Formats: sequence, C-alpha cells, structure tokens
Amino acid sequence: MNSKTPAHQKNWRTPTIVLLCGGIALTVALGTRHSFGLFLLPMTMDMEWNRQTFAFAMALQNLVYGIAQPFTGMIADRFGAARVMIAGTVIYALGLVWMANPASGAEFSLSAGVLIGLALSCSGFSIVFGVIGRAFPAEKRSTALGIAGAAGSLGQFVMLPFGQMLINHIGWHYALMTLALTVLVIAPLSAAMVEDRASQPVSQNRQSIPEALREASRHQGFWLLCLGYTVCGFQVMFISIHFPAYMADQHMTPEVGMRALALIGLFNVMGSYTWGWLGGRHTKKYLLSTLYLARSVAIAIFIAFPVSPWSVYLFGAVIGFLWLGTVPLTSGVIAQIFGVKYLSTLTGIAFFFHQVGSFFGIEVAGYLYDTTGSYTLMWMLTIGMGIVAGVLNYPIDDRQIERHPAGATA
Repeated sequence: MNSKTPAHQKNWRTPTIVLLCGGIALTVALGTRHSFGLFLLPMTMDMEWNRQTFAFAMALQNLVYGIAQPFTGMIADRFGAARVMIAGTVIYALGLVWMANPASGAEFSLSAGVLIGLALSCSGFSIVFGVIGRAFPAEKRSTALGIAGAAGSLGQFVMLPFGQMLINHIGWHYALMTLALTVLVIAPLSAAMVEDRASQPVSQNRQSIPEALREASRHQGFWLLCLGYTVCGFQVMFISIHFPAYMADQHMTPEVGMRALALIGLFNVMGSYTWGWLGGRHTKKYLLSTLYLARSVAIAIFIAFPVSPWSVYLFGAVIGFLWLGTVPLTSGVIAQIFGVKYLSTLTGIAFFFHQVGSFFGIEVAGYLYDTTGSYTLMWMLTIGMGIVAGVLNYPIDDRQIERHPAGATA
C-alpha cells in the first residue's frame, strides 16, 4: 500500500514541523512549571503555611519528575512520544486543578508534587528531545536541540508575566485553574511527535533497551555527565522557586522578582540556542565545564554587591544566558557517545540526576532559610557546587562507541 501512496501525500511531519510543535509544547509545559515560584508568597500567606511546606511540594515535584523520566522515556522510545505526551497533558491539567484546591499541605504535595511531577516527565525535554534528535542529522542535531531548548526557555519569559498578571487580577486560585486550561494545548501538538520507525536505519534498531542501559552503565563519562547535571538542577530550581521570596526579603516588590525570572527566560532563549550552536562547532564537554564555572562566577558577583533592581535585572540576564544551555549540550554529548535510538531513555536517566539536584536545591534552601532566616548559606553552596560540576565535565570521554554488528558491546 505504501508503494501506491501518491507523492503529494508525503509525511507532513518534517523535521521543521517536529521542531516547531515540540518547541511550542516545551514552551507551555516548562513555562507553566517555571511560574510556580510566583505562587509561593500568596499561597503560603492565604493557607497559613511556612515556606518549607511550599518548598517541599515543589521539591517533590522535581524528584517525581526525575524518578519517572527514565521510565516515561523508555515508554516513549518503545511505543511513541505522542502517546506519552497526551497522557501527560491530562495529568498536568488535573494536577493544576487539584493544586488550586488543596485541603492541606499533604494534598498540595500530592497535586503539585506527585501529579505535576509525573506530568512533566511526559512532556519535558527528554521526551521531545528524543524525537527531535532522531529527526535531524548529526551535523544539525546540536543546533536543533538548542532551538528546542530556547523554546522551552521562551515559555519562562512568556508564562511568568502571564502568571503574575493572573495572580494580580483574579488571585492564585483562578490563576492555577486558567493554567490548567492552558496546558491542554500540548495534546494536539503531540500529533507531530509520531515517528515512522520503519524509516530508521536497520542497524539502529538492533540494540535493545537492556543492552543500551548496560552500555551506558559501564561508561564513566556518562556518570560524570549525570553528576554534573545534578548540580544544574540544584542551581536552577533554587533560583526558580526561591528567587521571588529572596527579592521580598531584600525589600523588592513582587514585580522585580517576576521581571528577573522573566529576563532569565528571555536570555535563556538566546543562551540555549547559542550553547547548542556552539556545541555543533566545538567540544561539548568543554563548553559544559565553561558554562558551570561561569554560573558560579555570576552568582558570586551578584551576592558580593548590594542588591538593587538594576543589579537584579543584570543578574537575571547573565544567569539566563547560562541557564539551560546545559540541556542541548548534555543531550548532545549523550547522542554523540551512544547514538539516538534510546536518546529519551538515556537523557531521562541523566535528567533523573538533574531532578535529584532540583529536589535538594529547593528543599535545602527552604530548610536553611527557616533555620537561619537567610539564603546566604544557600548562595555559597550553589557557588561551590558549580565549580565541582565544571571540574567533573572536563575529563569525559566523548568518543562515539563502536558496537559489534549484533548491537552488543565488547
């Protein structure tokens, strides 16, 4: 039947369409997630919670996101990303509705933490990047992943002002209900994520998931990459969730914190594309080391000087440029070493480590604030960990693995 298909009925899911739809899905899914920090103060005040109650739910969200990601990645690699994304969209919307109506801190943890964490694992970077990585040839892959990463960053720039506007005009409850409707747009976009597995090279289909996992587990560079990714999660989610509250502690208005996070999202658009573009032209592991070290320098300079709105905005721009450039570079290194067949699975495992870092970044910050009354120790810890990540990525062996014909490694 395929041989009789007219030429004009070619598959509409071109690499450009896949990149466009996947990018928009990331914009909505991740942009909504990055707006949650705006709800910390209004929700804790109205519900009479301390900051650690809110922080624990957000930390749990990141942990569940990370734990589920390898498994949703395996399901996407085996049965298709589109099905996983549709299921995630439904769970995301339900989680937001429940998050808007918590009867207790425990329910808030179940909704904002467990449900939304699971939903994000179905619609985040690893799922979309797996499809995009297979849609583009190796010489264009890093740039394409950078563009997709930039789209996810654009969501932070777009959704933060949108979320703040909703909170200001209709309150946090109805703001979350509106976001529940917004995320439903991901479902129709997932149609572009359906892949023609029959068109993939035969040699690419020989390796099984257990073989791929054994191969990665024996590769020291993979674990170094994962450990560095842990630091990335620790840094970015501490800032995402706690920065608006830190701004309030510095006697800034909520709008200053929101604008800073929006600037992070805006400059992350440029940064994600730029780091991805650079990854197609230079050694990715060295770029990762440079990025982590640059983050530590930027944070150290920020906390060393008195805080003002302009210093906050400058910090947002600089740290935004360094924000998620790690994502296309980390995914690119994994694809370079192991190939793209199980890219969602392997990046999902790496992302688990990222989310373990996210959990501790949010939770430790809440604990340190509640026990010391300040984020100073947390900022210092964030700087030190960035230096460690820069050192870890430098010695990674990023050479492509040569496999035996049957797909097993020697």
